[in-house]
Amino acid sequence: MDNNRVTRRQFMRDSAMAAAGVAAGLGVIGQNAKAVNTSRILNYNPNMEYRRLGKTNLMVSAVCLGGHSRSNQAERTEIVSRCIDAGINYVDSCSRGEVIRDAKALKGRREKMYMALSHCGHEVREKEYRTTKKLMEVLDGLLKESNQEYTDLWRITCYEPGGRHSFNTACEFVGALEKAKKQGKARFIGFSTHDRRWIKFMIEYFPEVEVILFPFTTMSKRAPKDSVFEALKKQDVGAFGIKPFAAGSLFRDDREENYKRARLAIRYILHSNTVIPIPGLNSVQHVDNVAKAVMERRQLDLKEKAELDNANKQALAKLPSNYQWLRNWEYV
Repeated sequence: MDNNRVTRRQFMRDSAMAAAGVAAGLGVIGQNAKAVNTSRILNYNPNMEYRRLGKTNLMVSAVCLGGHSRSNQAERTEIVSRCIDAGINYVDSCSRGEVIRDAKALKGRREKMYMALSHCGHEVREKEYRTTKKLMEVLDGLLKESNQEYTDLWRITCYEPGGRHSFNTACEFVGALEKAKKQGKARFIGFSTHDRRWIKFMIEYFPEVEVILFPFTTMSKRAPKDSVFEALKKQDVGAFGIKPFAAGSLFRDDREENYKRARLAIRYILHSNTVIPIPGLNSVQHVDNVAKAVMERRQLDLKEKAELDNANKQALAKLPSNYQWLRNWEYV
């Protein structure tokens, strides 16, 4: 066996250490945190903030690395390296190609980052993959192709409007998640959806769910009542925010302006204290930029709020037809 690979025995040990982290009093760890035992934080960097990911008890970096990227293998490896240098300790890979690419990028340093995976094209969006048996076959194949014994998080990709799934499909995919965890193939389990109304039902009916991924942009905010975050807190479910830059619609043709808007977006989301953003990053400069945002003050001043409001109006006008559903994520 490759000495650089983490064995399933190590995986069980690390899971126990994660649980011990909360007992040791780990909370939000960043610029203003009190002295804590940081030895339990994976790839800890004092210039990065870390937040508890619900009942997984993992402490993950306040900004993480999303899977969608235009980079090739060599570029992605450099991006992962820069993330490790910055103290970013979680990467989310959403498709077969992303999983294989990111596993290669982490070869020899798998212990530096938590890696989540999904095979979006061969999961419950497609009718033939809506049984526990079929989903387990997909997971086994993906782990083999990416030369991994397990994943830190298996988060099945659901329909954008998750409520379109039947109750039977929900039972089947949660059954697959639970089975993978029992077999040591996934340390933690969850799913992604673009249907906020469906989240509350799923996490209340299936307490096995530990992590949820859903959109949260600079146009999103906590709903004044019946917010999904109330249910997430009650069930102690961790939350990652996808599409923090509104699928790129936040940006223009000005490089420096785009860097500024990206930092404003990360600061806005972190100040909202709702989700952990996982932006797609296409270069080491992009990594440096979001890491810089974590170090900056969180609350936007009046001028910055006006700038972000203007950027949001431009983003809404620029949303592609296949991302118009992001308009439905103003209140979460």
